Amino acid sequence: MELYLVQHAEAKSKEDDPERGLTTKGKDEAGHVAARTAKLIKVHTVKHSPKLRARQTADIFAGHLHASSAEAEGLKPLDDPEIARKMIESSDENLMLVGHLPHMNKLASLLLAGDAEADAVSFTMGAVVCLEKEEKWRVKWIFIPQF
Repeated sequence: MELYLVQHAEAKSKEDDPERGLTTKGKDEAGHVAARTAKLIKVHTVKHSPKLRARQTADIFAGHLHASSAEAEGLKPLDDPEIARKMIESSDENLMLVGHLPHMNKLASLLLAGDAEADAVSFTMGAVVCLEKEEKWRVKWIFIPQF
């Protein structure tokens, strides 16, 4: 199984947009990373937090992946990563989850090190971290917008 963890792309400031939608740069960078990612992976649904910036990022990825986009529980910035871990473990297909810091970092750390506070992966806005599970979880690759 492969798991693709995505931190939402660059969002507008709260002063510019109280809902914090994506900036033009964020949309462009998410599209760039999504296009590269789509050459390597297949997922049926891109799951995201209810926040606008995560939904917009998920929609960009879903468009490139020819997948659907759906809101999911347990992906908000301060949610317990155990909620997402249970969702992941109940799936038998590859998943893409789009969320926020610190949640994405805590989830990756929980899966990789068994400790949500281990700070196992450093995320960048709009980046994709691919984790692979055979006997245990490991980092397979990371795409960041700058490359």
